[in-house]
Amino acid sequence: MNKAWEHFKTITRHKRMVMQYCFRIGLFKQGLLHDLSKYSPTEFRVGAKYYQGTRSPNNAEREESGISTAWLHHKGRNKHHFEYWIDYGEKDSKTVIEGMQMPRNYVAEMIVDRICASRVYKGDAYDQHKPLAYYNASKENMWFIHKETKRQMEYLLTMLDQQGERKTMAYIRKVFLKGK
Repeated sequence: MNKAWEHFKTITRHKRMVMQYCFRIGLFKQGLLHDLSKYSPTEFRVGAKYYQGTRSPNNAEREESGISTAWLHHKGRNKHHFEYWIDYGEKDSKTVIEGMQMPRNYVAEMIVDRICASRVYKGDAYDQHKPLAYYNASKENMWFIHKETKRQMEYLLTMLDQQGERKTMAYIRKVFLKGK
C-alpha cells in the first residue's frame, strides 16, 4: 500500500464531504477552503508517514515523538478548530491563556468537520451518535474552550445525537447561523 496515496485519498474524501455539508448549510467559501493546509508539505508528509486509515495520523505522530508538528501547523491555520482561538486574556489583573469565543460560522464548520471525520474514520460503523461520543470522551481535557463555544458545540452535537443530521443541518442553516 502506498501510504502517501492512501492519505491523499482520505483527506480528499474528508474535504469533499465537509464541502458538501458546508454547502448544505450555506457556508460556501468555508466549504471550498476547508483543510487546504493538509495538502501543505508540513502536514502532508506527516500524514503520509503515519497514515493508518482508521484515525488521525497526528495522533500516531504524537505517540511516537511526544508532539504533532502537523497538528500545531493545522490548528494555527484553520479557524474551525477551537484550539485556533486560544489567546491571552486577563483575569483578576493577571494574564492567563484562555479560549476566545468562536464566531458561529466556525462553530458550524467545526460540527460538520466532526461529523465528516467520524464518517471517514468509522466507515460503515458510523451513526449519528459517534460525534457526540467522541467529544464526550475528551471533553474533560478541553478546559481552555470558551464557555459559550462549548455550550454551542454541546447543544449541536446533542441535537445531532438525538434528532439526526437532517434536522441538525436545517437548524444550523436556518437558526444557528442567523444568530437566533
